[in-house]
Amino acid sequence: MTISSEPRHLDARYDVLVVGAGPAGMAAAIGAREMGASSVLLVDREPDPGGILLQCIHSGFGLHAFREEITGPEYAERFFEQVLDHEVDVLTDAFVMDVTTDRRVKLMSPSVGVTTVDAGAVVLAMGARERTRGAIHIPGDRPSGVMTAGLAQKMVNLEGYLPGRRAVILGSGDIGLIMARRLTLEGVEVVGVFELLAHPSGLGRNIVQCLEDFDIPLHLSTTVVGIHGRDRLERLTVAPVDDERQPLMDRAWDVDCDTLLLSIGLIPDAELARDLGMRMDPLTGGPMVSSTMETSLPGVFAAGNVVHVNDLADWVSQEARVAGEAAGALSTGRMRPLEDIRLLPGDNVGYVVPHTISSDHNQTVSFRVREPIYGDTQLRLGQVHRRKLKAAVPAEMITLKVGPHLLEGFTGDALRVDAVPFDADRDAKGGER
Repeated sequence: MTISSEPRHLDARYDVLVVGAGPAGMAAAIGAREMGASSVLLVDREPDPGGILLQCIHSGFGLHAFREEITGPEYAERFFEQVLDHEVDVLTDAFVMDVTTDRRVKLMSPSVGVTTVDAGAVVLAMGARERTRGAIHIPGDRPSGVMTAGLAQKMVNLEGYLPGRRAVILGSGDIGLIMARRLTLEGVEVVGVFELLAHPSGLGRNIVQCLEDFDIPLHLSTTVVGIHGRDRLERLTVAPVDDERQPLMDRAWDVDCDTLLLSIGLIPDAELARDLGMRMDPLTGGPMVSSTMETSLPGVFAAGNVVHVNDLADWVSQEARVAGEAAGALSTGRMRPLEDIRLLPGDNVGYVVPHTISSDHNQTVSFRVREPIYGDTQLRLGQVHRRKLKAAVPAEMITLKVGPHLLEGFTGDALRVDAVPFDADRDAKGGER
């Protein structure tokens, strides 16, 4: 097997074809093979498999998958070794041009040209992309020095370039927080991190390890309202916002800098899913999926950040393994489980994945709260399950294990997921299950 752009032969048909060779794609390919798929093709548009992991040289990966803390490239290497051990065909430097409803995939690459491959099942694992300046309409000039945090991460970690000497970061997403630390270590002055919301968007551990440990200020309820500079960024105008998130211009001030990094959220890279006419979730921006991560198009599965943005690569891999195993099982003729219960986001819940679950097997439900609860929090899955947390914040995804034992006796067709402050007096009778 060749993992490069050298010419090679592709089979005309594969039991499972996986689009994307990041943490989701590799885990899905492994799961498909272990579930009995005799042939699996893993396709990625980059020259090397690994996806975003290759530029994430910081530690923090692998705590769930390998029970130890490793870097992103190490995480990618370990999974790719498993891909090779499972004899998965890998085609890199290849672009998926089209996927039809009968799972015919048109590929284009320097090694195979333009070709079509039939697949018994397809797994979409393309990950997510960053929101840009155009998504939030920052007024002002259009100088150089304004870029996404992920682009800056690639420049510094893979290309060896510094984006500037005095930087401001807009948004407190995890990539922006990590780059605040990285740039500081490389000698760049990070003036501060400005967050529109009243609470951080990144993980708590990154707030501590990337900002507090390096004395980088975090300005909540504050945003950039103006970009100034003819050729190169010279200064920014920032302002606090009110309860409606409208800038208070009378309290605005200027910040001298030559670089602005945008860490304003990720969007599922779901163009293929939309082109296929799948049912999409307007809350996540990704396709709607069942408990086995199958989309509304039979035989096409999706997993990882293309469905909803996860906190950890470990969770992406776990979710994608479910999709890969289901795709492998389908390719061997096994029956799909009955999806007989819909999940609906309820009080203070922004979204829920998957969108349907089965009363026949164990599954994991993932969701985020809309507003933070800094205190005892009760999670409710309809009337069948309750769980207490010490706190719940939008930056940290919450998961629930749901199995037949919880759903035994449930006769409805839908369950609401709620996350509300815990009221000991009100909930004393209900208890926790």
